[in-house]
Amino acid sequence: MTKRLLILEDGTVFEGRPFGADKDVTGEIVFNTGMTGYQESITDQSYNGQILTFTYPLIGNYGINRDDYESITPTCRGIVVSEVSRRASNWRQQMTLDEFLKNKGIPGISGIDTRALTKMIRQHGTMKATLADDGDTIEHLKDQLRATVLPSNAIEQVSTKTAYPAPGIGKNIVLVDLGLKHSILRELSKRQCNVTVVPFNVTAEEIFQLNPDGLLLSNGPGNPKDLPEALDMIRGVQGRIPIFGICMGHQLFSLANGARAFKMPFGHRGFNHAVKEIATGRIDFTSQNHGYAVERESLPDSLLVTHEEINDKTVEGVRHRELPAFSVQFHPDAAPGPHDASYLFDEFLEMIDAWQRKQEINHHH
Repeated sequence: MTKRLLILEDGTVFEGRPFGADKDVTGEIVFNTGMTGYQESITDQSYNGQILTFTYPLIGNYGINRDDYESITPTCRGIVVSEVSRRASNWRQQMTLDEFLKNKGIPGISGIDTRALTKMIRQHGTMKATLADDGDTIEHLKDQLRATVLPSNAIEQVSTKTAYPAPGIGKNIVLVDLGLKHSILRELSKRQCNVTVVPFNVTAEEIFQLNPDGLLLSNGPGNPKDLPEALDMIRGVQGRIPIFGICMGHQLFSLANGARAFKMPFGHRGFNHAVKEIATGRIDFTSQNHGYAVERESLPDSLLVTHEEINDKTVEGVRHRELPAFSVQFHPDAAPGPHDASYLFDEFLEMIDAWQRKQEINHHH
């Protein structure tokens, strides 16, 4: 097949050339504004079920390498680019983007005006889309697309089924896998933490059996409202050990304390998002990937807003006023993107130290 079609929910049809796997897929179409880092983005489980559009015009020029995986099995549905690099050149590269997508069963389409497409998504908000071969009638494909209901168990699809260790000699951290990026594990292992990764539906009781010093809630795909059972778990843990939430983890932590989340028109996806720390005025450039945000008006008195996005003023971080717990909407682990905010992992470990000292003092009194 020399032609592939991209069909949007509003009826728009783009015609392009196929690469990657040869199959038809349907998913939510979103765009990412990064200039590099396509391998990390494609393998980021927060894109589970989504068709990923890259706004940067040329993708694939440095191939795929061993070091930049954020997960072993990517679960995004498809890839849309303006131009896919015919040749890839880099000393680390092991295969081309085309070969990688064929291996992983992910179809791609090139020759698309991704700027026009991105403007449509910005105007209409994210929508469903289909990547299909040119063989089918367009009307039939449009009917199928309208009838498709996207699954609401995106986190369950990508979370680990069983707990596993990422050993270290330092603090005992339980990491709830909601679709976690390997770069979170890298940051914890740099700090010598002894990590146990647990499934999304873990209970507070199961967490305490692991004797943790702290709990980390990872990033993940989809709508935080689809995971009510996690809220009970968070409420059961907070106040007993320190908690740090990232992205989806931040949304669930906020919801567990009574806030609400809303679906953003087109989300934040990329790694050039300027975020301001309100207390200090410090600006960090951050890596982001989310389609939902915490509604500022809905935040309870117990949560203080610590960070906000500079452009649209969305809530980018909260801290509990009484308990040792905080969360951020962005990715302090970056990958891809700037490492401005990796100090938050140190703050989490410092919070654990301070909490343990406090417990010891209370114990002696």
